[in-house]
Amino acid sequence: MRIVVFGAGAVGGVIAGRLLEHGGDVVAIARGAHYEAMRDRGLRLVDPDREATLSVPVVDDPARIEWRADDVVLAAMKTQDSTAAFDALVAAAGPDVPVVCVQNGVENERIALRRFARVYGICVMLPAEHLEPGVVAAASAPVSGLLDIGRYPTGLDDGAREVAAALSGATFESVPRPEIMRWKYRKLIMNLANAVEALCGSGDDADELGRLARREGSAVLRAAGIDFASVEEDRERRGDRLTPRLERGGGSTWQSLQRGMGSLEADYLNGEIALLARRHGVDSPVNARLQWAANDAARRKLPPGSLAASDLLRGVAS
Repeated sequence: MRIVVFGAGAVGGVIAGRLLEHGGDVVAIARGAHYEAMRDRGLRLVDPDREATLSVPVVDDPARIEWRADDVVLAAMKTQDSTAAFDALVAAAGPDVPVVCVQNGVENERIALRRFARVYGICVMLPAEHLEPGVVAAASAPVSGLLDIGRYPTGLDDGAREVAAALSGATFESVPRPEIMRWKYRKLIMNLANAVEALCGSGDDADELGRLARREGSAVLRAAGIDFASVEEDRERRGDRLTPRLERGGGSTWQSLQRGMGSLEADYLNGEIALLARRHGVDSPVNARLQWAANDAARRKLPPGSLAASDLLRGVAS
């Protein structure tokens, strides 16, 4: 099996680097300055114990890969980039290549399934950061992350088990799960506070806003009849397996805002809750407000921490 990591940023870069370090057959797809740095100097992977520069084969377009029958694609781009990426991928590799969505949110699998026959989901618990072009950091060691996998929408097959085995041999824990979306919906609830961290930083008001967003998200999922793993299940799965020992500026939304990317995942995190609420006739004022505020900050290229949580709380209450 050759693994093609499409989107070699923070999460994808760490996965590609770890797989290569442990003998995996890997190709990465990156873009822009990150691609150029990886092409010219290799991928520098930083972790709590050491740094390594890795000669990860890299291209800037899936059309530049000579596709093989044993290829599996790990998609690690942000959801707002998935449609264009999957269009390019299906044009280059065809509809039979297996696609594994190593992404936050729950929309990527649906986007992929319109184009590919075999789609898998991974619940991503991997503290990582894209530090600069050509450099990524894995904050946790010795276990880099938890990457449980299952067939989408449900089930297991040999493909899921083979990917899980490859990841488990490369500093990750990967458990094959037939109901992987239960776990991805739990992760979605957790990610609802990403916008709060990015917009407001930390503090009592920010903590309260995050709690409100998650509580509202759970209520909306129940109203929509969507099952999700419990807090207790999530706590048991994580345990003390992840031990972040490198400081990160923040999570994925914070990093996108910090880098001035101009777009965020908010439409597919807080916006997923807003969408479900509207479809099922319930309210989601907290998540709708966070979705709008995060997108507005991205459009205006505001730095992280530019808004006061107290102002957002008042806006929700008004």
